[in-house]
Amino acid sequence: MQRFIGTKLINAIPMTRIEYNNLMGWRLPLDENGGDDGYLVEHVDGGKANTTLYAGYVSWSPKEVFDKSYRDIDVGMTFGDAVAALKLGNKVARRGWNGRGMWLILVPGTQGAKLKEGTVYHHHLNSDSCDILPHIDMWTTNSEGRRAMLPGWLASQSDMISEDWVIVD
Repeated sequence: MQRFIGTKLINAIPMTRIEYNNLMGWRLPLDENGGDDGYLVEHVDGGKANTTLYAGYVSWSPKEVFDKSYRDIDVGMTFGDAVAALKLGNKVARRGWNGRGMWLILVPGTQGAKLKEGTVYHHHLNSDSCDILPHIDMWTTNSEGRRAMLPGWLASQSDMISEDWVIVD
């Protein structure tokens, strides 16, 4: 068997197995315990809806399996979770950052980006275009309160081991 690791954003609601079966209009199989704790899981980043009650594909997960697979992103994420969220197109930030409104985005890069005449890039590359590689940028505020995009943000040691990362709406 192949091994996999999963990374996705989901919505979930605590729900017993029988509650899920009733919601879906199914009869509980005789060999299953309807009182099992678990979660209705809505997969919002892919999968055709299988009920008119939710926009995404829904399934049921036993509590023990769910608890080992998912973390509440409102509580905080690891740096690895934050990078995965960036790759899904989300903005992320740390609760512990002292600047208000700071966040990160993943810039996917650009093949053949046009360089404006008179810019440092145009001058030093002696070219009208170049490839821009994927990188992480930070929206930040400097000491004078100026808001600006900081290209090529790098994580500190404390950023990498912190678990206070959140998705920014």
